[in-house]
Amino acid sequence: MLDLEVVPERSLGNEQWEFALGMPLAQAISILQKHCRIIKNVQVLYSEQTPLSHDLILNLTQDGIKLLFDATNQRLKVIEVYDLSKVKLKYCGVHFNSQAIVPTIEQIDQSFGATHPGVYNAAEQLFHLNFRGLSFSFQLDSWNEAPKYEIPHGAMVKRMHIYTGNNLQETKAPAMPLACFLGNIYAECVDVLRDQAGPLGLKLRLLTAGCGPGVMADAKVKSLERSIFFGDSCQDVLGALGSPHKIFYKSEDKMKIHSPSPHKQVPSKCNDYFFNYFTLGVDILFDSTTHLVKKFVLHTNYPGHYNFNIYHRSDFKIPLVIKKEGVDSQTEDCVLTTYSKWDQVQELLGHPMEKPVVLHRSSSANNTNPFGSTFCFGLQRMIFEVMQNNHIASVTLYGAPRTTGQARPESRSSSH
Repeated sequence: MLDLEVVPERSLGNEQWEFALGMPLAQAISILQKHCRIIKNVQVLYSEQTPLSHDLILNLTQDGIKLLFDATNQRLKVIEVYDLSKVKLKYCGVHFNSQAIVPTIEQIDQSFGATHPGVYNAAEQLFHLNFRGLSFSFQLDSWNEAPKYEIPHGAMVKRMHIYTGNNLQETKAPAMPLACFLGNIYAECVDVLRDQAGPLGLKLRLLTAGCGPGVMADAKVKSLERSIFFGDSCQDVLGALGSPHKIFYKSEDKMKIHSPSPHKQVPSKCNDYFFNYFTLGVDILFDSTTHLVKKFVLHTNYPGHYNFNIYHRSDFKIPLVIKKEGVDSQTEDCVLTTYSKWDQVQELLGHPMEKPVVLHRSSSANNTNPFGSTFCFGLQRMIFEVMQNNHIASVTLYGAPRTTGQARPESRSSSH
């Protein structure tokens, strides 16, 4: 049985690990994977058709704990203990719930001190006792008439919630705590830079915990802006973003068959390679001969996609140029985001796209993919990978065909 320390408005954990409010989903899953011998039978609950309308939940069925993540920013919003018989809980090092200690109203009063009177919810038949960042719900099975303010003696805690602020119903996931940075950089947002023809590069607003000399207590979250462009060298990218988490060499190009004359393409002696920045939700492809950027991939990390939980969500904005046909032919700008649905894009374009390329991912070791195929649509030097629920899974950006000796965009220098 897990023995965990409760920190109101902050966390639930022990000396080895801690689920902290504001923690990214990937980090919580990493803790569960690391301790899979102790924490077993974890469910991932999400809405398949409308993934943004419901919290993303990790349900620790064996331990009676639910971790509720904000569907949009994918950070931990609420920690719920829904079965106190499956876990030991302590506050300031002293147990208030264990096999020997029953979590009655008297025990909670003794451990946490006085608070406002309880609030009775007739629909749930529960009494809620609220502290800042912490609430207890008491079951009132055996009382015919519920008292208005006072929780009856001997009433037992049915559920406990840890959250930010004073109101569980209105709580939001806080900013990521310093302890979660672990030397990584994260992207607050990613803007796609473009001209009339198509994308030119990315402008990223990055967050990092200052890793200079001095104690962790002095560290602060720093925000920086960096821009990277098609045609940038490896050194440019390393200078702007630091080392990638992984470098992946392409073994084959599955999209080659869709190029105008695939049989004429000379097989390359060396392979193009990706810099994978998992915490930014971005991949950058370099040409194997010139070592210059030729492609960017942005990942949305929706549950129900084959790559779910490999990347953090990239919160991107892509300006689309919509040409309006008619008497006065004009262009109209609209912005596509991580949260846009593909039918909205089709509507804005005002005409159906060409038939998509069907993409069926599967690993070489295991040829099944329980999530089914996705569909790839090309538009303005971008490929949008669309899931069956109409959400965008990833966007691949291509640079314009470059002439040799072409200068890099001027705005590059402003990012330093």
